[in-house]
Amino acid sequence: MAEELAHRHATLDEVAALAGVSRSVASRVINNAPHVSRGKRESVERAIRKLGYVPNPKARALATRQAGAAALVISRDDPEVLTDPFFAQVIAGVAGALEEADLHMMLCVAATARGRERVEQLVRSRVVDGVMLMALHEGDPLARIAKESRLPVVFGGRPVDFEPRWYVDIDNVGGARDATNHLLARGRTKVATICGPLDTEVGASRHRGYREAMMLAGLTPLAPEEGDFSEADGAAATARLLEAHPDLDGVFAANDNMAAGALRALRAAGRPVPEDVAVVGFDDLAVAQIADPALTTIRQPIRDLGREMARMLVALIAGRTASPLILPTNLVKRSST
Repeated sequence: MAEELAHRHATLDEVAALAGVSRSVASRVINNAPHVSRGKRESVERAIRKLGYVPNPKARALATRQAGAAALVISRDDPEVLTDPFFAQVIAGVAGALEEADLHMMLCVAATARGRERVEQLVRSRVVDGVMLMALHEGDPLARIAKESRLPVVFGGRPVDFEPRWYVDIDNVGGARDATNHLLARGRTKVATICGPLDTEVGASRHRGYREAMMLAGLTPLAPEEGDFSEADGAAATARLLEAHPDLDGVFAANDNMAAGALRALRAAGRPVPEDVAVVGFDDLAVAQIADPALTTIRQPIRDLGREMARMLVALIAGRTASPLILPTNLVKRSST
């Protein structure tokens, strides 16, 4: 029988017959469903190998009522976001976890009305089994789409204006507090922050961590300079801080790109780092190591963020339970402090 089937595609019925099980049992094994005895599962797997059986993707999707794909949606209107080292690592983590689960990844960058419309169509047409959402701003319409969806939705980072049921986040408050405390431990007393957009949870949380550290030390937090996480915004914000606070001696920037911009602005102003002004970033991207001087920063597990988002979504798609997850950060000391 095996020799005859070598010249054509084997069928599910033939796999079941060779394994000595029913068609439904063979189907459950192929779709990795529960409630199949170990002996029957091994018999079906041996038959699959012997016959060279390859499941029909369309038939498998119908049988499992799954599309075999998950979407990662980044709420940004700049396609260049995909070249950002942070999002590149997140995407790598998501892709790896989905590959392990035999799910395809769809990637959407959507912050414009047209982009949101495409995401809404994607969700309503059920061409994906679940969605991961990242980089939402306060009042982001994508949050409404997520709330109304019957698909499982996992958030990468919490929205600023509500608490979702499922999310993976970073300890942004604790990381920012550690960064500020490190500057204070170095004897700095006039410490400022360049925060991210305050209508995002990451921007607001890192600013909160800075404020908490300053107040616990009995110091008055300075008004933040808000940036968009780019190097250019970090440089511009630092120039404004130096004008407002000439006695500035420490800067906590809410990501490494803005910290690198701070180094550039301080160099241009003739303020040596760390002798005159100490600088701490956040992320531990490659730029932190190649900066001059190398950046002290808060390392966050970026690839793990993507991986855990995808794993949580896979669990939900499979009908399992999941709980929110917050990943830890740690301080990496380098020459900028």
